[in-house]
Amino acid sequence: MPEADIEALVLSLAEIEAVKFGEFKLKSGLISPIYIDLRVIVSFPDILKKVSDLMWKKVEGASFSVICGVPYTALPIATCMSLTTKVPMLMRRKEIKEYGTKKAIEGTFQQGQTCLIVEDLVTSGASVMETVDPLEAVGLKVSDVVVLIDREQGGGARLASHGLCLHSAFTLTFILETLLRHGKIDPRTAAAAKEFVAKNQTFDQGNVVKDPAESTTKPSIARLPFSERQTMAQCTMAKRLFEVMMKKKSNLAVAADVKTVADLLSVADKVGPHICVLKTHVDLFTSWDDSTVAMLRDLANKHEFLIFEDRKFADIGNTVVGQYEGGIYRIAEWSDMTNAHMVPGPGIIDGLRSVGLSRGKGLLLLAEMSSAGNLANGSYTLATKAAAETNQDFVMGYISQTPNAWPGGPGSPGLIHMTPGVQLSAGGDALGQQYNTPEHVIGVNGSDVIIVGRGIIKATDPAAAAATYQEAAWHAYLNAVQAS
Repeated sequence: MPEADIEALVLSLAEIEAVKFGEFKLKSGLISPIYIDLRVIVSFPDILKKVSDLMWKKVEGASFSVICGVPYTALPIATCMSLTTKVPMLMRRKEIKEYGTKKAIEGTFQQGQTCLIVEDLVTSGASVMETVDPLEAVGLKVSDVVVLIDREQGGGARLASHGLCLHSAFTLTFILETLLRHGKIDPRTAAAAKEFVAKNQTFDQGNVVKDPAESTTKPSIARLPFSERQTMAQCTMAKRLFEVMMKKKSNLAVAADVKTVADLLSVADKVGPHICVLKTHVDLFTSWDDSTVAMLRDLANKHEFLIFEDRKFADIGNTVVGQYEGGIYRIAEWSDMTNAHMVPGPGIIDGLRSVGLSRGKGLLLLAEMSSAGNLANGSYTLATKAAAETNQDFVMGYISQTPNAWPGGPGSPGLIHMTPGVQLSAGGDALGQQYNTPEHVIGVNGSDVIIVGRGIIKATDPAAAAATYQEAAWHAYLNAVQAS
């Protein structure tokens, strides 16, 4: 395609607002001056065809016999390529059905064939890797990836570290320079976008992650192995959790959000061998007594997991003392750890510490949440981080979402990050719960422990589902350490 036609395609993408400028909140929580939304091209068949043709030109000479688009935005691009070139196409399911064939990869193929991955754009490369893994799991080979836009934030280097060659139709720099040259943006807008890209790298050849709040680079503290971080932990329960994770090779927590005590004990026994933590919501139950506590603790000892009562304390110090120590549930007697909001201020830590510290318990602070529209972000998250850093005798870590994106990074390596809302496929539910994959949560966002609920407890075989998540989370952890 001639250079003039390539520039014309960039201008067309801007005209249909596939490329926008302003202030846009990204999934990471960062505010970006540029936003790329290629979903709109499905409404412009002529542009879709040009995009497909240009991307195909970029992989001339590469060897492959099938193609697979990363769901969902790249699917129409891959379809268009397949129709034009007659190269067979495969599809990856983001949600694997529990009935029928239960396949992750749909289509006809043979083991040993090489598959080209098609994606709309690449930032960190995480979404591409989420497609590579299931393709390789069924015996396909992957060596090349083609994208329309490379945002130049480290995705190419990340893919190269996995032996993958990235082919891009455009770089973000080319788009900015083209729009600037044609008077579609001003120099200040172009400079702001370039500065954002430079300051928000996700990966580079030296395996250094750049802190979004700083212009210098530094190693990612969260990438230290658990064995080293255990020696840095000050909280007794944090040390214990590191020990359990290393012994069981599991950084999986299961959220046992069930309706009855019988269901709780059943889930705990089934998933116990695969988890490091069982998360409970004790106030969901209509019955609770010493015999239930004894049976739950017996299962924890049998399978060597810790118990996390997800109480989310949020009151003044004197009140939480009674809530933690007394009442019907006497949470401090049987749970290894609990959690709290920082809305009341640091007094809530003091109150809970007065009950839990002498018993060797641990406290997790809610720094971020997974529900859409929640208010646990910005200055609240930073204040929570500061509170944890100064109370590491009792605070063992955080409930967090994107610790690598925090100013200053994830913080002390002795503190543990646990992330809820995790499934093997990204997405969300009707109540605003947002899901991320283990690879993304651990490898990109910088968390340590994934918390999985419905993906396991609603499975036909919870034990098998737990084993799958255990392997995925531990693999993501090992990859993250190796990349550091």
